[in-house]
Amino acid sequence: MKKIMLLSLITVFITVSCGQKNKEATATSSGKTEKAAELYACPMHPEVTGASGGECSECGMELTEKVVQTIPTEKELTLVETKVKSGAVLKTESADKTTFPTDAIVSNYLKIKNALTKDDSKGAAIAAKDLHAILNSSSATSLDTKLKNKYNAFVADAKVNVKHIGDNAGKMEHQRTYFSLLSKDVFDLIKAFGTKQTVYQDYCPMYGAGKNGYWISETQDVINPYFGAEMLNCGRRIGAVQ
Repeated sequence: MKKIMLLSLITVFITVSCGQKNKEATATSSGKTEKAAELYACPMHPEVTGASGGECSECGMELTEKVVQTIPTEKELTLVETKVKSGAVLKTESADKTTFPTDAIVSNYLKIKNALTKDDSKGAAIAAKDLHAILNSSSATSLDTKLKNKYNAFVADAKVNVKHIGDNAGKMEHQRTYFSLLSKDVFDLIKAFGTKQTVYQDYCPMYGAGKNGYWISETQDVINPYFGAEMLNCGRRIGAVQ
């Protein structure tokens, strides 16, 4: 009798243990599947999705915005099936539309800078208008109060400077004056929020009596946006902006 009871206990223990392992294995497998199925969207083109770290097919930016994938109801599944059969295109929305596009801001700032190094006033104006649109569409609601105040202050100031650059094609000196102010804004933005791009701060002592001749650059070479062809390599590297 004791042997029978002992065997019964062992059987129960093995059954429970195996059942627990099966649950753990199922949970682990489910976790891996869920992780593998995660999608990320482009900050500038939320309709473009893919694996984390991939590149946007529209602009080349990294896919960083996590996409929310909800479990559809039976009614929704029926609607999806109907749309698929009818040839309708289905799009995935970005998970967090409130995330501000820091890297896009820096990239468009650099387009303004590069246009000014080439004495291209019209190109600088076009890039400035693109940046103004990005600033208008950005939001800081996902930040805490302190960082939100910093970001909103940046946007308010940067929009004024960018508008002056965008509205004054053909007036190179006017554009460069406001570019120097925008450069300070972008420097403060990067210091506060960072950027995935490697950028440097350069300085020209010949511009603005040595007070305002700063700019942000993505190149190792010093290429001056304040004098262009007149003194293209005037200035020096201060260091990387982190």
